[in-house]
Order: sequence, then C-alpha cells, then structure tokens
Amino acid sequence: MSFMADIIQRLKVGSVMSNVIDDLIKDHMIKKDKMLANYKRYQASKDPDGVPIFTRSFEDKNKINNKVNNSFDADIIDVKVGYMLGNPVIYEIKKEPYTKDDKLNESAYLKDMSIIDDFNMRNNIADLDSETLKMASICSYAARLLYIDINAKATIMNIEPWEVIFVDDGSLELPQYAMRYYQITDGDEKKTYVEWYDDKNVYFYISSGKDEKTDKTTYIPYVAEGVTEKPHMFDGIPLIEFKNNKERQGDCERVYALIDAYDKTLSDMNSELEQFRLAYMAFYGLAPDEATMSLAKRTGAFGLTDPDSRVEFITKEINDDVIEHHLDRIEKNIYSFAKSVNFTDEAFAGNISGIAMKFKMFGLESKCITSERKFNTGLRNMYKLLTSMWKIKETDITYTDIDFIWTRNFPLNLLDESITSMNFAGMISDKTRLGLLSFIDEPDKEITEMERENEGKIDLDENGAIGEKNANVPPTEEE
Repeated sequence: MSFMADIIQRLKVGSVMSNVIDDLIKDHMIKKDKMLANYKRYQASKDPDGVPIFTRSFEDKNKINNKVNNSFDADIIDVKVGYMLGNPVIYEIKKEPYTKDDKLNESAYLKDMSIIDDFNMRNNIADLDSETLKMASICSYAARLLYIDINAKATIMNIEPWEVIFVDDGSLELPQYAMRYYQITDGDEKKTYVEWYDDKNVYFYISSGKDEKTDKTTYIPYVAEGVTEKPHMFDGIPLIEFKNNKERQGDCERVYALIDAYDKTLSDMNSELEQFRLAYMAFYGLAPDEATMSLAKRTGAFGLTDPDSRVEFITKEINDDVIEHHLDRIEKNIYSFAKSVNFTDEAFAGNISGIAMKFKMFGLESKCITSERKFNTGLRNMYKLLTSMWKIKETDITYTDIDFIWTRNFPLNLLDESITSMNFAGMISDKTRLGLLSFIDEPDKEITEMERENEGKIDLDENGAIGEKNANVPPTEEE
C-alpha cells in the first residue's frame, strides 16, 4: 500500500488528525526542499541551497575562485512560458447549448460569458496563468486556492507549491483531501499553521510542541475568524493542482548537472584568465629584494648589473579550442535534453522559413503539448468548482461547455506562408489552402467572409454574361 493510500485509509477509520498531519509534513519535506531549491536556482539565489557555483570554495584560500552563473534554467522556463502564454488563453463557452433551431439565444449566451469575463478580469487571470505555468515548470506542479471574498465573490489566488500537499491515492482524478501549511509567528514563537480541506469544509490547526515519547509534533485546532472550521462553499476541494507532467517533474531537473558542469568550466576558465593576467615573473642570476620589487612597480623596469642575469614572465598556453568545443557540446545538450530552443543559435539567423522554424521548435512544442493538457485539466477542475457555486444564485453554466483556446506565440514568417499558399492556388480547395496559413484559425469562416465582401462585385464578361469582377485588376479601356 502506498503512503497516500495508507493516509486515506487512516482517515476513513478516524485516525488522530494530529498524527496524520505530522506524517504528511515529514513525508513532504524532501519534495518541499527540492522545489525550493529549484525556485532559488531560477532566482539565481546565492543561498546555500541556491545556485551551486555560488557556494563553491577551495582549500587554498589564495586561489582565484570566480563564480560565474549561466541561467540556462531561467531561459528554458521563460521561453516556454512566453511561447505558450505570450498570447493569453481565451476562455469561451460553446454556443451549441444556447442554440435551438439554428438560432442562438444571444442574451443568455452573453450573460453567461459576462460572468466568466468578470471572474477573469477581477482575478487578472492572464497574469495568474503565466505565474501558474512558470511555477509548475520550475517546481513540477503549481497550486491555486479558490475562496469567497468579503464581497461574496468567488476569488482565486496562487499558492506556493511547496506549501501544498495533495492527498491522492491515484484511484481518482481529483485528490480526496488537500492541505496547506506554512510558518507563522505566534507571540515570540514560530509555529506551523495548517489548513485542511475536504470536499465541504476547511479545518484549521496549529503546531503545539512535540510529544517526547513519539517524537511527533502535536497539532491542535486553531481559532481562525472565530471558528476552527467552516464551509468553503464549493462542491469539491478548492485547492487545485496544476501538474507539469504525469511524473511531477520540473522542466530543468534533467539538465541541472549539465548546467552545473557548464558553470564550473566557465568559472575555472575565467579564473585561469585572471590568473594568467597576474602572471609570475622569473629571475635568473639574482634574487630581488623588496626594495627592488617596489622600485620596479613604480618605474616598470629592472636594473641588472650582471650581464648573465635576466628577468622574464612565466606564461602558459591555454587550449581555448578544446574548452570552446566542450562548452558548445554542453550547451547543445542542455537545450536538447530540456526540449527547449536557443534563439541565439545560428540556425535562427536570417529569414528562416516557417517549416524550418517549426522543425527546430519540435521538441519545445512536444513538451508544451503535454503541459497544455495538464494545465487544461487544472482549469477544468477550477471551473467545475466555480460553476458549482454559480449555480446557487447566478447561472447554470456547465463546466464541460467552457473551452480553453491556446495560441502559440510563434515567430511567423508570413511572406513564406503567403507564397506557399499562392503556389497551391488551383491545385487544392480554397478551404485546404487557407487552412495552411497559421494566422487563419477557421477557414470556413474566412471563406464566408470573402464571399460576403465579394457580393455586388459583378461585371459582364465578353459574352455579356454576369460574372464576378476581379477587384484587383484595373478595368480596360473597353470596360
């Protein structure tokens, strides 16, 4: 039996809540430390658990120890977030449920859309989505909390993922329980505050010392807002998980070792160059005293009375070709294994075609498809909870009727696409040809719009028949 399955079984038989909370927090510590370390690396933090190169030290304190950080991980995360959410997700309701006999009930449709638009605007959902995706990509999953604000409005906020534990034995799509915990100051003492969620209520606990016999931290009910528990008003657990992938793995976890190797090599090279600049001086036939060295520093010259004496710098050659090849190989592997794109690569120089661009970005796109599906699952769960509350007093929106439309922030080459489309004219249908253009999402709608614009543009052909007039061709003198 897995750890989470054991926890759920203990809850079913009424196990002591204090012991359950303590076991969950202790089990979560390793994951919490890893997520915090990943986030600090993204921040380029110099904390002991941040970027490793910043804490490197040598036994010989006189040895030059430059510490150069190369934020490949931040670039990998930022490129993904910009590519996926540079154009915000569009939230729409399907029109079919509002359509009867091919006629749309526009007032009902717009009323329900206004509820979603109001929620998205009040919560700055575009910014929230970006931060959620960023944290999921760094920490392996992100978390949001739905709650009712002082105006009785459904509100949502991002929660630090290392503060959240989802209790799920894998048998259901949604967690059976969820818990949020973090440090607070109670008087002069640091304590752990806990919010425990089930599908109806939220319960409040706080740490209260340690049981010396069992070595377990004791958690007792805590009075928050005058109560130790209260209904959260949603039909389900309002703590929502946004997974990065099934494995709950961050985007850079497979390449941290490569990034560290790059940092070490470049830092050592930087130190070597500085050491090279401070080259040693060799004296032959004499041993200079401090006065001689002091005079040389001021005048830049040595006076040698013995013709057999000489002074020269000791220099050494640095094989920079080997080092550059080594760094290039590491850099390529970092972007390859992280399934990201280095836009400074020579392959992106010049007017690269759209097909070539998509081929270069295939790995990134494949990774983003997985993240998009997991993100949509989180959004679907979020709106399932929201609609359960909206049904009480506002509307009867069905959460499965809400669509999430993603548009990649793709660097298009429209000239290349237009030439390709023109070359296919007469060879394939207009619908298929328009579908090849990346900036046209609905070819049928575009064809309808073109036909509408061409209505009334008619002319007589040479036989006197009525035909379409080509508005792009100027009339001849006969016309």
